[in-house]
Amino acid sequence: MLAGKDHAKGLLCLVLHAHLPFVRHPEHEDFLEEDWLYEAITETYLPLLNMMNGLMRDEVDFRLTMSITPPLAAMLTDDLLCDRYVCHIGKLIELAEKEVERTRFLPEFQALARMYLRKFNECRNTFVDQYGRKILTGFRQLQDAGKLEIVTCGATHGFMPLMQVVPNAVRAQIAMARRTHEHIFGRSPAGIWNGECGYYPGLDDILARENIRFFFVDTHGILHASKRPMFGVFAPLYCPSGVAAFGRDLESSKSVWSAEEGYPGDYNYREFYRDIGFDLDYDYISPYIHESGLRINTGIKYYRITGRTNQKAPYNERRALEMSASHAGNFMFNREKQVEHLATLMNRQPIIISPYDAELFGHWWYEGPDFLNFLFRMIHHDQSTLDLCTPSEYLEKYPKNQVAVPSFSSWGHKGYCEVWLEGSNDWVYRHLVKAAERMVELANTFRSNTDPLHERALNQAARELLLAQSSDWAFIMKTRTMVEYAIKRTKEHIVRFSELYHMNKSNAINENYLRDLEWRDNIFPDIDFRLYADNAD
Repeated sequence: MLAGKDHAKGLLCLVLHAHLPFVRHPEHEDFLEEDWLYEAITETYLPLLNMMNGLMRDEVDFRLTMSITPPLAAMLTDDLLCDRYVCHIGKLIELAEKEVERTRFLPEFQALARMYLRKFNECRNTFVDQYGRKILTGFRQLQDAGKLEIVTCGATHGFMPLMQVVPNAVRAQIAMARRTHEHIFGRSPAGIWNGECGYYPGLDDILARENIRFFFVDTHGILHASKRPMFGVFAPLYCPSGVAAFGRDLESSKSVWSAEEGYPGDYNYREFYRDIGFDLDYDYISPYIHESGLRINTGIKYYRITGRTNQKAPYNERRALEMSASHAGNFMFNREKQVEHLATLMNRQPIIISPYDAELFGHWWYEGPDFLNFLFRMIHHDQSTLDLCTPSEYLEKYPKNQVAVPSFSSWGHKGYCEVWLEGSNDWVYRHLVKAAERMVELANTFRSNTDPLHERALNQAARELLLAQSSDWAFIMKTRTMVEYAIKRTKEHIVRFSELYHMNKSNAINENYLRDLEWRDNIFPDIDFRLYADNAD
């Protein structure tokens, strides 16, 4: 069932891609890169969950599609990381309480300190009291209520176009993702977000083998397909394998994700790059930054974008909410006009696919969850031109679609592989390809193995390979952010894999070494190395 407007002229499918690389360091008490997860929980995942629960409470019918990738799901169900998040949010609450006192004679700033204190307490209450530290339960409940379609992603967000030289490795990424999704969400995923929207002809055959019904591609993946698409990106294509490809609509996407031309750049919104972790005296802020003394973002930011100036004006929560409501109305109006025009050219309802990184909403664009909240309520109450839907609902309503092969593509800069294969990161692939070939060799050689210790070592080799294949490491090298960490992670996983490869080949397994790796890299507890074997089930 669609969201419920029988005479709507068109359909809107919002897709949020929720992903973070697997970062878990039990060997350290305070590890900087783990903050990526804690920040995203506070600023994106909990606000989105609370927003959708609010819609449910108010009986606002809505549809949203989200990918929750296996690495993110693994971290959100990991006891160590969940315990550390509770400590993290507790420190933020303590800091916000101090800020309420510090700003008592600064009315504009104290109102914001109280806002942060309220929001941090809400996060802790939702995370601890409502969901018992397992917030994926909340997303699963929304899925089971028919409001949220959760799709999967490659096991570690591998960039499939650069893995295709070892097809068994591609298949293992997808098969492991499906198994993980079934275990966590109680059903097989109907769709997949291929890492970076990466597609190459033939990938859909592997998806079909894993009973994946649809995936997403960037606009040119549809427009440059093997046959001219009759309806452009406003209807999916069926690959010859029977798997559907949905193409991104550029117009709706750009208005949200572009900081230059889109809504997030409005001067009334919160400025991301001014944080009290950098602004306040070191002695005051030192208990709330990294233990090394490195200044980091705390999440408490008092200024709005203001303009292209270093003299930022204080943030005004009410004004920002007004702007997010205005922008939601503008987005809805533009989509209405878009489908009204498209409906005159098509013999079916056009579907507008609007995909974004989930972390845009709340983390980078602080008001993003409010924007979605207003948008869903406006679509429900204020118009009848648009209906919200998920890809599965569309395919149920329109089971017949044009058959063609999408083109090789990604949603990265320039649309192909340049982000993940250029001077800063091209060195990784000779190692990744060799390791993938060796993993296939191990799986074929030892697929009948019954020795428990040997099987543990083979499974850990598969884990290390999967973690090395994460597209995040090459992306970070390209964008020059946490380059040292990305290089370190890539090399560590390749070295660990190589050690395990030789141990398995020589049947001389160091159990203490293996146990340490299992403790550090504990993702995919039910992994089976045989996924890499030829003709694996």
